[in-house]
Amino acid sequence: MLLTHFKDCIECGTDEAGRGCIAGPVTAAAVILPKKFKNEILRDSKKLTHSKRTVLRKILEVESLSYGVTHIFMETIDEINILNSSILAMHKSIEKLSAKPEHIIVDGNRFKPYKKIPYECIIKGDDKYLSIAAASILAKTYRDEYMEKIHEEFPMYNWKKNKGYPTKEHREAIREFGITKYHRKSFKLLPEQLSIEF
Repeated sequence: MLLTHFKDCIECGTDEAGRGCIAGPVTAAAVILPKKFKNEILRDSKKLTHSKRTVLRKILEVESLSYGVTHIFMETIDEINILNSSILAMHKSIEKLSAKPEHIIVDGNRFKPYKKIPYECIIKGDDKYLSIAAASILAKTYRDEYMEKIHEEFPMYNWKKNKGYPTKEHREAIREFGITKYHRKSFKLLPEQLSIEF
């Protein structure tokens, strides 16, 4: 059973998706849920099917008090690194909230202060707190939607299926066709890669 509220205040949960990918953006979401919000199937997005995530996204978009979602794209990831990009995506998502949170709970163990609002990092928070689980659902579904869209432009990489993660198929396609504007140039795109010409 996931917990509803960490503290009795306006609290947002935040999480990201796509940190381990070699193509596409890193995407974060921030969510403020009503105090009495309950949902039996809401949990860490990685533990849910695509169809359940799709249903939950619709519920969360309607029932959340406020939510924000942000993509940070490849150029920024290559410039400031993936950790800083993940945190930036979380900050920008919190910025989009219509209500100002009084407390922030973050999935994982790394964050940077946001406007002096107290925060807590929680390992596996997306499987412990509803608002972080909600953020994980929105981040994952919005990012998946983006990857499915750019799949149409470069179908040979099969982003519709792998979502930009370094699968064997994805790496074989890089070996055969080279890289695209959507690949993260600062990442190790091929196992044997020492340096790559652009």
